[in-house]
Amino acid sequence: MFETLLLNFLFLLFPVLIVLIFFENRPHSYNRKILILLSAVTMILCITKPIKLEMGFIFDLRYIPFIIVALFGGYKSVLPLYLILNIYRFYLGGDGVIYSFLFSTAVFILVPLFSKKFIKLDSKSRIIGATAISFLTMGFYLMILSILVGTLDRQFWILTFHALTTHVGVMSIIMLLIERIIANIKNRDRILQSERLNVVSELAASVSHEIRNPLTVTSGFLQLLNKSNTITPVEKGYIELSLQELNRAEKIVSDYLSFAKPQSENMVYSNLKAESEYTKNLIIPYATIHQVEVQFIFNNSLNTNYDRNQIQQCLINLFKNGIEAMKDKGGGTLLIDISERKQNIMISIQDSGVGMTKEEISRMGKPYYSTKAEGTGLGMLMVYSTINKVKGTIEVDSEKGKGTTFLITIPT
Repeated sequence: MFETLLLNFLFLLFPVLIVLIFFENRPHSYNRKILILLSAVTMILCITKPIKLEMGFIFDLRYIPFIIVALFGGYKSVLPLYLILNIYRFYLGGDGVIYSFLFSTAVFILVPLFSKKFIKLDSKSRIIGATAISFLTMGFYLMILSILVGTLDRQFWILTFHALTTHVGVMSIIMLLIERIIANIKNRDRILQSERLNVVSELAASVSHEIRNPLTVTSGFLQLLNKSNTITPVEKGYIELSLQELNRAEKIVSDYLSFAKPQSENMVYSNLKAESEYTKNLIIPYATIHQVEVQFIFNNSLNTNYDRNQIQQCLINLFKNGIEAMKDKGGGTLLIDISERKQNIMISIQDSGVGMTKEEISRMGKPYYSTKAEGTGLGMLMVYSTINKVKGTIEVDSEKGKGTTFLITIPT
């Protein structure tokens, strides 16, 4: 029994290790297909090599990959596993085919219902939740088996003990490994993003300061020349056009300076109330033009250090993006909610716009990537840079056609 248990455990590790080693850097949709395929292989192997007890009873771990895929992927991901499980079970034949089909159908209908809530849980809660569902699934299966068997002798209770402890133990270990891998990937991405933003900040600061000096000198001389009485109206027009272009260049430089380190003269220790209300009032006319209603909720008493100008620009960029996401849908509601949770300032910005795919979300904040045709990506890069400077994190929850929610967590 112990050797078969280890073999089944190896089957369950198979998809996790394969994806981690070979497919980690592939697109999300590609990874999902590979995981479903590997989970199906794992399920078939678990059915083929069941765990045999000395008294003659057998059980397998087919529902562990089934439950994990159902919780993380929902109905769309677990449907292929449901079909493969029942086709293979009918192929094997024997007693209990109909009962297996009915039970797997019940699991298929019920478990994915918890998928959306499950994904939003923290790591520890997901481990406990998946383990509890595995325990209940096997407990329900054993309860049905007890009704069919009729007499509950000592051998049945030994089967119950082994089946429940095996499913709980193996599910806990597999979920622990999955959550550790997810945490490592997130930490790696966070470090890479932080390094990328630091490089952008340093480059922006050095280049912008060097460019601004000659721009200021040139602008000053052109303004003096523009006051001269010896130049023709045509030449004045050229000078004014040159001054306009210099002002535009100055604005571009200022935008790049927003990636630089916080300026000491702009640093404040506050609860974001003044900055959030200012940016909200600033964006309302723009929202009104596009038939967007702005709902603002502020309930925060926690203070932290931040650059006022950079935080204002960060909020403006997020508000503006939310409004523009609803522009093509003829309007909507922009919900801004600033609250506190466990010594963290929580900023939630929710729109009912066009939404984004998981691929688009994964590329948010990268230089020169934008979901808008005319966008440069520098706005979101500035957002990520600003939040990174206050040691905060950004979570994006979006569904195509339904809207997007940005959840910013700033520790105090």
